[in-house]
Amino acid sequence: MKLAESFHETILTSLEMSLVLGSLGVVLFTNIVYSAFLLGFVSARISLLYLLLGADFIAAAQILIYVGAVNVSIVFAVMLINKKQSQKFFLSWTIGDGITSIICASIFLLLSNAISKTSWSKIYLVTQSNKGGESIPESVDSIRRIGSKLLTDFIIPFELMSILLLVALVGAIVLARREEILDMEEDIS
Repeated sequence: MKLAESFHETILTSLEMSLVLGSLGVVLFTNIVYSAFLLGFVSARISLLYLLLGADFIAAAQILIYVGAVNVSIVFAVMLINKKQSQKFFLSWTIGDGITSIICASIFLLLSNAISKTSWSKIYLVTQSNKGGESIPESVDSIRRIGSKLLTDFIIPFELMSILLLVALVGAIVLARREEILDMEEDIS
């Protein structure tokens, strides 16, 4: 996508700010439904970033997989949980919350330092021509390379990620059922 430099920077800055604010909302809201919808918002914004960077296939995959499948399954799992929500913004901070906050802040600072010290001008896309010599559009060639890498070099992480998502969904259903059973036991006694 060819845009004017100032317009490109304006769009990039607004996308980054909405990503940061949406991510903070996902973490800080105590209402699970709001957090799930904000997660879908953040995933959609990430796909817009991919579009801005010229990675059309990755942007479409982001929308289809994360917004379409993962976030919908999270919303269904949330709807299974019939838990009363508190209206407080911060319920109570424990020692574990403080330790987690310190770890997350240090990871953020380390990544910010690494990003600021990286020479981004030396990074470029290496295109490969096919063996037959005929010209293939660059987007089709990159999609073929992504597919071949996913099904050859990265097949084990790809399959492990699908198993991890399945375990997370089953875990959410088990937790929802256990809370329902505990609520029924409290009503009886």
